[in-house]
Amino acid sequence: MVNCLDDNDLHKRLKKIEGQIAAIDRMIQNDNESCEKVLMQVNASKSALNKVGKLMVEKHINHCIKNAIEKGDSEEAIEDFSNVLEYYSRI
Repeated sequence: MVNCLDDNDLHKRLKKIEGQIAAIDRMIQNDNESCEKVLMQVNASKSALNKVGKLMVEKHINHCIKNAIEKGDSEEAIEDFSNVLEYYSRI
């Protein structure tokens, strides 16, 4: 079975976010940036991470939930979808 989250795009996005977080840490350590600039970078990282979450939900729906429905496991698919919505809505 192919993992629906095994995707180079997701890996690239997460690596970029890691870089953004490291840059924020350096900005704070060096104490040479304004709070406004640091907060702008925090918000950019947060937005990028939210986008990764949205893409993961879409991939899960289009792969795992779709497969469960196609196999006739509609109850499992509905429960799975409900769990995904519950977890993702907490973000």
